[in-house]
Amino acid sequence: MPNITFIGAGSLVFTQKLCSDILLTPALQDSVISLMDIDAARLAHAEQMLNAMIAQRGVRARVKASLDRRVAVTDADFVITTFQQGGLAAYQLDIDIPQKYGIEQCVGDTLGPGGAFRAARTIPVLTELCDDLAELAPNAVLLNYVNPMAANCWALDLYTQGDLPFVGLCHSVQDTSEMLARWLGLPYEALVYHCAGINHQAWFLELQHRPSHEDLYARLHEVIQHDDIIAQEPVRTDIMKHFGYFVTESSGHASEYMPYFRKSAAMINTQLVPRFTHAKNDWYDFARTGGYLRHCQQRLEKSEVSNPTDSPVLAGVRSHEYGSHIIEAMVTNHPTRIHGNVPNRGLISNLPEGCCVEVACLVDARGVQPTAVGALPSQLAALNRTNINFQELLTQAALYGDREALIHAVMLDPLASAVCTLDQIRAMVNEMLTAQAQWLPQFQA
Repeated sequence: MPNITFIGAGSLVFTQKLCSDILLTPALQDSVISLMDIDAARLAHAEQMLNAMIAQRGVRARVKASLDRRVAVTDADFVITTFQQGGLAAYQLDIDIPQKYGIEQCVGDTLGPGGAFRAARTIPVLTELCDDLAELAPNAVLLNYVNPMAANCWALDLYTQGDLPFVGLCHSVQDTSEMLARWLGLPYEALVYHCAGINHQAWFLELQHRPSHEDLYARLHEVIQHDDIIAQEPVRTDIMKHFGYFVTESSGHASEYMPYFRKSAAMINTQLVPRFTHAKNDWYDFARTGGYLRHCQQRLEKSEVSNPTDSPVLAGVRSHEYGSHIIEAMVTNHPTRIHGNVPNRGLISNLPEGCCVEVACLVDARGVQPTAVGALPSQLAALNRTNINFQELLTQAALYGDREALIHAVMLDPLASAVCTLDQIRAMVNEMLTAQAQWLPQFQA
């Protein structure tokens, strides 16, 4: 009967999906699920939603809810983080202030000034959580879903000096591999792939057909010439054409991690956005400045008027999120394979030691065990390092309240440096520090 705690349970869509997966896993159906959030109304909504799901599924799981993080994590076996420090109010500032300086972010949660300030707000909360776990749940495993993934996980490792068992989890590898199988006209189980790099910028190093062992990259190079495929993923197909490999994160996200795609609002509106012509591609709007923020605002509005006791509109099968699979593998000792974000301890030889990398991992009762990759193709490692430089300075800034490190991180960001002068970046970061002071205690001393 594992004790599973959610920190940020008011993130209702994520909480609903992950809890549904847990309740669909036979070995976890009698779990104790503890929900914690700082928003009482959203916590109550999540609790009612989960109780309704348990009743509908007819399982024996029990629910606890608390506004107190220390109460929620006491004796936890697994802790899942899904919170957003500062909420949408801070997120709005992440988008609006940089836009005044010409930086047009569509997501702004991983790199750029938005990613920098999200990390600066989040990392102090994660370190406080680490202190709580050391005291109240010393055997807990932390499953982090909070962005910016790489910087957060790097900070976790540095702060705990490697003593906390944790893994950072994303769904970009699953989403992208499923999309590639569709593009190639294959059932998903016939696609075999090797993927590694950093979060939101990992690379499909190998694509093969099972059981023939055919190398599918030649076929993929043909597929990405088709207009309908380009319309779905104009940025990622461009990246593959020029750098040779397919990247894990969607075109809207990926456009922010390189200096080539978002140099001005005019460029975005006349060149980038019109390329998203596929009728079913949500990124057509998300590619615009603040696209994902608007999506989050609309989703929150819908959740606030929804009835939490309605039957959850979820499939009767587990999603491809890794959370429930990790917990199941550790509880039952039945191995599974995931792609996790972990410290680079000799895993990718041409990326910096200690940075956060995303690689295939074996999971069983011994925990999450990363697999070594070796060296990435040089051009891919070089692209990753442009992001890692930012993450390294950002981690230092957030952990130690180093204003100059925060400014230097944004100066090294691929998008900010493509748009702004050094003086503009310094002015922008100082403006953001002032506007977000309430969520940045480490910079106020």
